[in-house]
Amino acid sequence: MFTGIVEEIGEVTAVEPSGDGVRVTVRAPKAVSDAAHGDSISVSGVCLTVVGQGADWFTADVMRQTLDMSTLEGVAPGRAVNLERATAAHGRLGGHIVQGHIDGTGEVIEVRPGAEWQVLRIALPAHLAPLVVDKGSIAVDGVSLTVSDTSPVEPVDGVHWFEVSLIPETLSATTLGARRVGDLVNLETDILARHVQRMLSFTAAATPGRGIPAFSAAESAPTEGGSA
Repeated sequence: MFTGIVEEIGEVTAVEPSGDGVRVTVRAPKAVSDAAHGDSISVSGVCLTVVGQGADWFTADVMRQTLDMSTLEGVAPGRAVNLERATAAHGRLGGHIVQGHIDGTGEVIEVRPGAEWQVLRIALPAHLAPLVVDKGSIAVDGVSLTVSDTSPVEPVDGVHWFEVSLIPETLSATTLGARRVGDLVNLETDILARHVQRMLSFTAAATPGRGIPAFSAAESAPTEGGSA
């Protein structure tokens, strides 16, 4: 379990085939300072399990399902990644509850600079749109953010999107400051919204004439780490 408060920007230093997935090595001095074999570390929002480590690096296996659902597909040495260790039970919940089980990817479709901040507009799959609410929480590449605007329920151009406003600290302390139009980002919606929609889908199924869209488990398969 994570909070979406990035602790450091790491760098992928090696990628090796491993079955139908890959084994990645990440330079992460702070993240490995107290890490042990089997610990969970969020890598740009994806919960991965430490299988090897050194003084300033760790390795983790990424299975095919995770590659298919996340921006780790095609990952190569040199990529910067947001890192966060699993939160301690006695720690402060500075962001929001983040599992590291992403729902899929979104695409940056607009970057608007401001005097002291920057706004990202991110397109997302239609089945995730109902789970994103104005002033609600969302994790983008593992960063806990507050949604500052959303597209209409039925957008004119058919593209569902949301916006987040990034303060200078977020721009400098995470990889989001380097995001440009066309970039893909990992998305994890609010776990409470997912549970509510799931419960409502059962109510709709039991009540003729009601049509609340169900959130398919196949559309939000868990990634490695924690309980799958």
